[in-house]
Amino acid sequence: MRGFRTFLLRGNVVDLAIAVVIGVAFTAVVAAFVKDLVTPLIAALGGKPDFASLYFAINKSKFLYGDFINGIVAFLIIAAVVYFLVVIPYTAMVARSRKEPPADPTTKKCPECLSEIPKDARRCAFCTSPQPA
Repeated sequence: MRGFRTFLLRGNVVDLAIAVVIGVAFTAVVAAFVKDLVTPLIAALGGKPDFASLYFAINKSKFLYGDFINGIVAFLIIAAVVYFLVVIPYTAMVARSRKEPPADPTTKKCPECLSEIPKDARRCAFCTSPQPA
């Protein structure tokens, strides 16, 4: 039982549970936004009063493709919000925090003629002066 309690009280499990609850609430808000604002706006431009009322029937079975259209619009809005408000800022933050360490130099300057020579060279290729170890 201790292991189960430790598992539940770990930070990432609690954070994940909170994220799921917030995600469900956000989905409900976006679905209401699509149903109450976006769909009527599109309908005003296109002439259909409500996508949810669109359906076709086969053998007395209704296929509500209007609800499916509302679901697609809601999904696209959620995906756009997640992309623009989470993915882009997170990617930018990670890119700023990842600073590459400077590369180990492969060349050095000759103290006599100031030419670029390999760092392991014992003599300068330009002035032939011996290089310090």
